[in-house]
Amino acid sequence: MDILSLVERIGEQPAAALMGLMTGVIFGVAAQRSRFCLRAATVEFARGKLGPRMAVWLLCFATALFWVQGAELLGFMRAEDARILAVPGSWSGAVIGGLIFGAGMVMARGCSGRLLVLAATGNLRSVVSGLVFAVFAQMSLTGWLAPLRDWLAALWVTPGGRNVQLTAYWPEGTGLALGVIFAVIALWLAWRNRVGWHVLLFGSGVGFAVAVGWVVTFGLAQVSFEPVQVESLTFSGPSANTLMFFLDRSSVLEFDIGLVPGVALGAFLAAAMGRELKLQGFEGAQPMRRALTGAAMMGFGAMLAGGCAIGNGVTGTSVFAATAWVALTAMWVGAVATDWLLDQGHLELLRGRARPA
Repeated sequence: MDILSLVERIGEQPAAALMGLMTGVIFGVAAQRSRFCLRAATVEFARGKLGPRMAVWLLCFATALFWVQGAELLGFMRAEDARILAVPGSWSGAVIGGLIFGAGMVMARGCSGRLLVLAATGNLRSVVSGLVFAVFAQMSLTGWLAPLRDWLAALWVTPGGRNVQLTAYWPEGTGLALGVIFAVIALWLAWRNRVGWHVLLFGSGVGFAVAVGWVVTFGLAQVSFEPVQVESLTFSGPSANTLMFFLDRSSVLEFDIGLVPGVALGAFLAAAMGRELKLQGFEGAQPMRRALTGAAMMGFGAMLAGGCAIGNGVTGTSVFAATAWVALTAMWVGAVATDWLLDQGHLELLRGRARPA
């Protein structure tokens, strides 16, 4: 059944939610089985390693570039129609929000996407942290934190009323070639770290899910009477929207509303098949305070940066939105610095040196 037939059968809004559900299930299964996590990759890097976590993250990143750029070359989507490119981007938001998000994901022991995947497998720490993330994302979107977010985002914006698309300055096919180059590096790292083929298969599935999201929302936009946002995987806006969907009866179905339950369903099924369902809680008051603080920072940082570690770091970069690449870089810097200061103990060393003898 094609998209037009689906829309005619069930309507535009249910079709959008169903496509979000499908995309989410693909991502949930792939992310759970591959252990995809930006936070884990940054921690490896901060500790001087290019290990298996880095290999998996880089492969997901590379395959997203490859699939999305390939889909555009084949005419299955137009990146210029993507929501992240159709609106002004914020350089200041990408830098400040990225730094805050990167620090928060280290403190929360996972980015927003990883928290959702872990929550579906029985990790109660991630359930609570995910709810805090969603609440602070909504507060940053329309609540008390919105004025601060707006002010920071307006400090430095892209010109011309649109984001900057990097591929506009390159020969056609450059984006696809970069995807291949990153994939070769990722496979070399995987070989060096003896990462199993099944992990690599599911890791590439994360990138494929990003491409699926772009293609189905672009297809829906072509046949819908009402305007449809061309988008793909991200968890800042969808987490807030899904929370409000269950709190506000006037909310409507859309791609975002299907995405979050789809990820949870996919991760649950994958964990159940792998016999990895397990209830886990906080290990004490201090880890709980740290995790919830990190989740709050991620909620605000993601909204300020225009997306989370998935929304910017994989989805936005796959269409070469300039602010997404800046935000991803800032997330790496914030995460590496936070791990170095907090988890590696350098903050205590600096405090000790600052005390008078």
